[in-house]
Amino acid sequence: MIRVLPIVAASLALAACDQMNAQPRYTAYGRARLFADGKVNQLAPDGAVAREDLPAAATSGEQPPMTAALIARGRARYAIACVQCHGPAGDGDGVVVRRGFPRPESFASPRLRALGAAQVVQVIAQGKGAMYPHADRVAPADRWAIAAYVQALQLSQAAPVAALPPQDRQVLEFADGR
Repeated sequence: MIRVLPIVAASLALAACDQMNAQPRYTAYGRARLFADGKVNQLAPDGAVAREDLPAAATSGEQPPMTAALIARGRARYAIACVQCHGPAGDGDGVVVRRGFPRPESFASPRLRALGAAQVVQVIAQGKGAMYPHADRVAPADRWAIAAYVQALQLSQAAPVAALPPQDRQVLEFADGR
């Protein structure tokens, strides 16, 4: 009896598979009583965005104002989505690079410093070079936050020492051994 039970269970499961083929369904361009116009194919609702257009639609939003809260949010999102490749300071020395992944260009490079926030958002959404798209991983508002944080990183790496407050200059001078 115990040996027969698995055979019976398998037979019932296989019999159920055939029900999926026999269930009622609509075919493209067929008639459907479900819809008022009687057609199976329906127009997309207003405002619908095709899946392949999602990255472009997500980057078309307005740039939010630069605030400390936006940069803080960008720092947190950068730590989740970007630091593995770009590294904590954005110089391209993330952990995956140390394991053989191609090294991304440093955010301090002149080419990347010339990019605007909208271009950074577009690269986050659509990818570029070896960087794959992150549109499905990073929300549109978080893309703008990450772009703000990248700009803050770029500014911090190019700030002249004379622009620092005296106490911060003393820390740097002490670190240099002066």
